[in-house]
Amino acid sequence: MDEEEFKLMNADRLPGAFPDIAQTWAALQAELPIKPIRTEEDYQQMVRVANSLSDHLNGSAENPLADLFAIVTDLVESWEIHHVTIPKAEPREVLRHLLETHGLKQKDLIGIASPTVVSDILAGRRAISKKVAKALALRFHTDVSAFL
Repeated sequence: MDEEEFKLMNADRLPGAFPDIAQTWAALQAELPIKPIRTEEDYQQMVRVANSLSDHLNGSAENPLADLFAIVTDLVESWEIHHVTIPKAEPREVLRHLLETHGLKQKDLIGIASPTVVSDILAGRRAISKKVAKALALRFHTDVSAFL
């Protein structure tokens, strides 16, 4: 093992590196507030960050920000599992609730259904198909029965 590998393996024991890391982290957070989600406000902020990153990535897993997006969505998903409740209501009302809770618009579900289809569902002119229900359940990390 050479000296560089040794330093990397023992980086957590090097007292001089942490002030630099702390300054870099503070600078990053000033630009992009990434932190544990402790409140509903933190949650809403992280959802906005995730949505912005998603728009920027445009489906590209090769983008250098893909890992950051994965970290942010993991934080959001963890919060949702423990704090977001699904109301006992008609499927369209469940969808409306989840859109509001996540700060999403109909166009944000374009990979699941067109804005016209989402609008028809929310207006009660169309039922949620099994295919759309499955995709919504995946998107919102809930049981498909909430949408059927």
